[in-house]
Amino acid sequence: MASRRIIVFLLLVASLVGALVTGHGLFYNLLYLWLMLVVGAAVWTWTSLRQVRLSRHTHTLRAQVGHVFEERLAIRNHSRLPKLWLEVRDHSDLPGHEASQVVTSVDAGQERGWVVRTLCLRRGRYRLGPLSLTSGDPFGLFQVVHRLPETASVLIYPATVHLPDFALPLGLLSGGDALRRRTHQITANASTVRDYAPGDALNRIHWRSTARRDRLMAKEFELDPQADVWLFLDGEGAAQAGHEGPLPDPRVGGRWWEALDTIQAAAARLPPTTEEYGVSVAASLAQFFVRRDRSVGLVAFGRTREVIQPDRGERQLLRLLETLAVFQAQGRVPLRDALVLEAGQLPRGATLVLITPSRDLRWVIETQALRRRGLRMVAVVIDPSTFAEPSEHILSNAELAETLLATQILAYRVKEGDDLAVALTRGGQATWHYSG
Repeated sequence: MASRRIIVFLLLVASLVGALVTGHGLFYNLLYLWLMLVVGAAVWTWTSLRQVRLSRHTHTLRAQVGHVFEERLAIRNHSRLPKLWLEVRDHSDLPGHEASQVVTSVDAGQERGWVVRTLCLRRGRYRLGPLSLTSGDPFGLFQVVHRLPETASVLIYPATVHLPDFALPLGLLSGGDALRRRTHQITANASTVRDYAPGDALNRIHWRSTARRDRLMAKEFELDPQADVWLFLDGEGAAQAGHEGPLPDPRVGGRWWEALDTIQAAAARLPPTTEEYGVSVAASLAQFFVRRDRSVGLVAFGRTREVIQPDRGERQLLRLLETLAVFQAQGRVPLRDALVLEAGQLPRGATLVLITPSRDLRWVIETQALRRRGLRMVAVVIDPSTFAEPSEHILSNAELAETLLATQILAYRVKEGDDLAVALTRGGQATWHYSG
């Protein structure tokens, strides 16, 4: 474009010099022609983006690894003049998101839209936008750019697998004393009443209190502590192993959706890092327990301290997945210290699921003190040596799994490349030990 402007400018100067030197009418005609061309192109460019509206619409700003995120972009021409060409450039940082488009011949009052489908490849929080809209004259002399600074955040949940079963240690059945912690779920423990709020179910109304106080009153419920399952995710950076490889290429001849099942399976394959395996294990277990109406909480000491109190229901599952989506295992708190800080405050009868790639045996000693307090333990041990490059020398934590067996703690061992649905299911092909 710059070279075209230089050429037209040189032709205009040459025509002006020729007209002044020779006085010939041809040079004056050429001078007027180049002036009209420049002025016409400038006016065309100035009007090319006037009364043009660009919009983007998404059904949801949530997706999951291996699933398709979809949004629709549309350009509408509200002016009385047609638009020759319009270029939309998207500056999102969502991996694999290609929303940029060149739209040609948009008539007056016409709307042109297109759907962008993006296969989600990595968990995390990503930015959608900003957008820039570019147009110009048909001769390519000038361009005008209109920037739309609005942005939105899209959250990609970690990959999960369906677990047909997950064995917990034998112990006390569900039921027990109230924990004195309120929940929006209806449980067997009704603690008090409060004023009815819009959205409360009719079966929460306490009719005797309603009749006595002459206004609607609703029951408040508390959780049962012995139904609680706590997921402890080890986020110590020094304990992690593995390196993320390049993102899989979802394009198959430019039409990846024609082989969606195959591509989704490749995209959902976990990166070879203990962090990603740990996050996926925690997310899969959260999904397993919540959908069996268990109360699930989370403790994770990564870059930041994350503690989510136990609760039931799909809302709790979404809360857990949102936290795990942005979790980064770059912490400095070892699992033993996390147990000392957090597990000592848990009620008797709770079950702790410890997810760790650590080779440190000190946290196993801490679990013995917690067991004496009536807490139940399960360990998911991720073997870091299977995530190491050939040039690296990372020791296996098989000794840790043997120590857990000796202390009668149920343990699952996960290696790089394992199918988590098999590795975490009792009776599967993965290595696991149980002592009642």
